[in-house]
Amino acid sequence: MIDIYDDLDSKDHLPEIPESELSDDKVLEELTAIKKRLGSKVVVLGHHYQQDDVIAFADITGDSLELARKASEIKEAEYIMFCGVHFMAETADMLTREDQKVILPDLRAGCSMADMANRREIDVAWKYMTECTSDKIVPITYINCTAALKSFVGENNGSICTSSNAEKVITWGLAQGEKLLFFPDQHLGRNTCSKLGIKLDEMVVYNPHQRFGGLTPEQIQKAKVILWYGFCSVHQGFNASHITEWRKNDPERILIVHPECSYEVVQGSDLAGSTSYIINQIKAASPGTKFAVGTEINLVNRLARQYPHLDITSLSPYQCLCTTMYRVRPRWLLESFRSIERNQPINVIKVDDVTKKFALKALDQMLTIS
Repeated sequence: MIDIYDDLDSKDHLPEIPESELSDDKVLEELTAIKKRLGSKVVVLGHHYQQDDVIAFADITGDSLELARKASEIKEAEYIMFCGVHFMAETADMLTREDQKVILPDLRAGCSMADMANRREIDVAWKYMTECTSDKIVPITYINCTAALKSFVGENNGSICTSSNAEKVITWGLAQGEKLLFFPDQHLGRNTCSKLGIKLDEMVVYNPHQRFGGLTPEQIQKAKVILWYGFCSVHQGFNASHITEWRKNDPERILIVHPECSYEVVQGSDLAGSTSYIINQIKAASPGTKFAVGTEINLVNRLARQYPHLDITSLSPYQCLCTTMYRVRPRWLLESFRSIERNQPINVIKVDDVTKKFALKALDQMLTIS
């Protein structure tokens, strides 16, 4: 399996278009032409958080799971160009045919949340937790993680979840055992469990950078849910003061946020749900409805342009941008297309067979629950 940090200086892995070679307009012009030449040989998937100049070349748009599912349905294309981040491309590779290749235009497009948990840390935590209690612990991982962690969950009879189906998966998990280990996003875990009636004092946070995760055996024995310390850097940018300001200055505005936001932000908002949920709520709103949206700024701005009959703005006065998603640029997309046309594709994402076997088991479990 390719490591996004492995050999980043290698000419085989990174795009090589000098900034002076083509103007931005020429890049877009050549991209349009080469995409037309390659036709159905390549399908471009674009995550909602991508910028408009990348989304313009996407054949299919959606959130990470939706795009992975769509990738699994693609029959003709030899190449799936995934304009997202590394873990998403891994999932797409696991769900597509062996003869299809998934390409990530820039290998540096990672995810800070996914990077907050690795297999070694999870293995250490699991050993400690299972030694601290005789209760059965069921592992649940948010889909925003590496294939190696999805594999861990499959090996230990747990399930993957998304922000859309987290309630169903967590409910299933609690029916399988006495405790949950939820990673890597503490906020999605806390917000979902609280919505299901689990008290905050029944949840503890495991921090791998502290000895024994900062938890005593007694705390683990007492807890119903053990949350990993991770978080999304984008949604961490929203805080309770933003809620307070909107309530004070524009009380009629609907505050809608993603459940990766903190517990205080979710509790203070009017609505909370996945990216698809946010889009659907806005799409169905009556003309003149005002929204303050707590999610990534490229999506917020795109929704504001798509629905000019609504008043849509960000919950935060600051730019809450997914900087790793931002690394996928038209210039790198063009070089990926060029490499295909040369029959020397670069940045091909491939998950090894053992990892894939157990990760797919966890994905299948999620689909069965959902």
